[in-house]
Amino acid sequence: MYHTLKSLLIRYFPSLISRFEFTIRRILALFYRGNKVYCNVCDHHFSQFIHHDTGDLICPTCGSLGRHRRLWSVLNDRVLPQKEASILHFSPSKIIQKKIKSSHPNYVTTDYDGKLKADKSYDITNIAAPSQSFDFIICYHVLEHITEDSKAMSELYRILKNDGLLIVQTPFKDGDIYEDTSMIKPEERLKHFGQADHVRIYSVQGLQTRLAQQGFSVEELYFEEKEGNFMGLKLKETILLCRK
Repeated sequence: MYHTLKSLLIRYFPSLISRFEFTIRRILALFYRGNKVYCNVCDHHFSQFIHHDTGDLICPTCGSLGRHRRLWSVLNDRVLPQKEASILHFSPSKIIQKKIKSSHPNYVTTDYDGKLKADKSYDITNIAAPSQSFDFIICYHVLEHITEDSKAMSELYRILKNDGLLIVQTPFKDGDIYEDTSMIKPEERLKHFGQADHVRIYSVQGLQTRLAQQGFSVEELYFEEKEGNFMGLKLKETILLCRK
């Protein structure tokens, strides 16, 4: 039901679903009332999460995925800076953007393709901001889309203030980084990298090495959960904290 209704709305009323997404979700959430699972982003309980074809578990109310709930947990428990801090967030989900913006007046969002509502449209390989502009940067599921990723990491290092923090996550695999610049067709990238607009699959160690080469000190946060966990988090997940 959820996927059918969403598909119809996106097809025939794209501006409507964008404008009233959270209202529509609150209505849909009525079909998921219960107390078996919990979304820490919107602070609601449900009978279950919405199961996406990709395996992601979607919050009926706010639309968060497992990785968003993990990010919000890490931000709240460990790394979200004081409200006066300057924050740059690349391609944020709507709900995380809404949460941070409500408490941090110097929070700036950016989305290069213009697919998401954002304050800026920075090219991550050539960021139009002065050096040492931001105390905190969130770069979540972005670098796997960037062909010149080392250049992007260099720019992130440049605009981060001394003693600042960059939080990074991408899809990960075991072994070495897998990339092949000859793969340019969407169907090839889908087959090899798992998504039509991805250009590589990182390994944790491989991404750590590339970040360190740009000057970052990198800390690995590793999480492991049980099947069917209360917040619908991924069973194994890694986040990198990069300090300048």
